[in-house]
Amino acid sequence: MRSAKIHLDCGQLREPTAASIDQIARLQLALRRRGCKLELRNADPYLLELIGFVGLGAVLRVESRRQSKQRKQLCRVEEEGELDDPAIG
Repeated sequence: MRSAKIHLDCGQLREPTAASIDQIARLQLALRRRGCKLELRNADPYLLELIGFVGLGAVLRVESRRQSKQRKQLCRVEEEGELDDPAIG
């Protein structure tokens, strides 16, 4: 017996909150208990980031989809020179 996939269209969810994530997680749990799988559609990148931030990415089986180039830019630190420390003088 194949499990059914339920598609949740998240396109209208403009400003997701922790409460939104809670509702999605509860829906996913209820569907899993009935042998179904939840699949998010049209999920905003912010929603995916928020799901990952609260630690439910693996539970909801979603992954933020930033490109590796963007990740590098977010983690990059630029050094322009040394800071003078007057206490060391």
